[in-house]
Amino acid sequence: MKYEQIKSSLFVKNRKKFMAEMQAKSIAVFNSNDIYPISADSTLPFEQHRDIFYLSGADQEETILVLFPDATVKKHREILFVRETNEHIAIWEGEKLTKEKATEVSGIETIYWLQDFDKVFFDLMTEAETIYFNTNEHYRQAVETQTREDRFIIECKRKFPAHKVAKSNPILQKIRGVKEPEEIELMQTACNITEKGFRRVLEFVKPGVWEYEIEAELLHEFIRNRSKGFAYSPIIASGNNANVLHYVENKQQCKSGDLILMDVAAEYANYSSDLTRTIPVSGKFTPRQKEVYEAVLRVKNEATKMLVPGTIWAEYHVECGKLMTSELLGLGLLDKADVQNENKDWPAYKKYFMHGTSHHIGLNTHDYGELKAPMKANMVFTVEPGIYIPEEKMGIRIEDDVVIQESGEPFNLMANIPIEVEEIEELMNQ
Repeated sequence: MKYEQIKSSLFVKNRKKFMAEMQAKSIAVFNSNDIYPISADSTLPFEQHRDIFYLSGADQEETILVLFPDATVKKHREILFVRETNEHIAIWEGEKLTKEKATEVSGIETIYWLQDFDKVFFDLMTEAETIYFNTNEHYRQAVETQTREDRFIIECKRKFPAHKVAKSNPILQKIRGVKEPEEIELMQTACNITEKGFRRVLEFVKPGVWEYEIEAELLHEFIRNRSKGFAYSPIIASGNNANVLHYVENKQQCKSGDLILMDVAAEYANYSSDLTRTIPVSGKFTPRQKEVYEAVLRVKNEATKMLVPGTIWAEYHVECGKLMTSELLGLGLLDKADVQNENKDWPAYKKYFMHGTSHHIGLNTHDYGELKAPMKANMVFTVEPGIYIPEEKMGIRIEDDVVIQESGEPFNLMANIPIEVEEIEELMNQ
């Protein structure tokens, strides 16, 4: 892996938190992701399942984690199964986890080769009464592919039909949403790498560059700083492309007078950052562009202040809508009649700001975290309001990642990334 090894103490803490929530005489199993084929002998780059990584630090395919706090044999209360390595695998694929290295990475003493899983697991299941399955219940999931986890669940139900079943996901939503200090430090590193990429782009952009050239500049800077690359598909949308919320083609030439909306950020050690900045192709905002930009920035700043312990996510978004409505009235995009006659299920501001303002971020860009419970300290959220005006061929979004504090305003992990109009213009015209 490109990133520096994470101390195993983080994963030890994470497992303790998970096991503290498990029922008596229960066992939980977590599988790594598959390596997905493209065609012929081609595959997509491997991406570890974030849950097994969160609990073990094992960043390798064909890995299984078993947690059984009440196991009779003490060494079987935490077990990591990894693919057996050998000289042939080392030559063709590179270094894999040895048993010793797996313990060093995870803090788990009991490491077995994957080929021993069925035998060991059967023995453990004779003691267990309940098994926790790790189903994907994220509010934005839309998975059509059968995963390694799915296949395990099907086979486990066939072999052990008398066991009770529980869900890992509610526990993970609860504990993964509140970040440990080590996790926040990793996310800060991802944000710092993103900052380097953005500053590079400010020097690079000028009329005539292509969106994909900007993408290349960012990727260069991310990788040279130990990131795998983008935390999500990069959006580099100049001109009217900014009004397509998930524009990822990045194929248009950037023209003088237009803005470029860049929703691009680096990952580090599987942790995401999530940045959006909107900059002028020519290095200077027009008066109208500046007017709209500063309206979006005011909403972001005021919305950020509301991210404090006790805030309810749904109620927060209602308040953000009120902030945006006020700014849209000031910009002349809405009038009082629009607001008075609005559909309460689709308020008037949604014409120009149709997405949410914040989401959890962490090991996933849209991370796990309780959405119906009050916010807690050390939750990390994006703040990303935007105004999209197709008739003016302008779309502006601004986004930072912030950590909720015990008291006061959140800590901005992206505080050093240029955001004010004057600073952006100055850096682009040096």
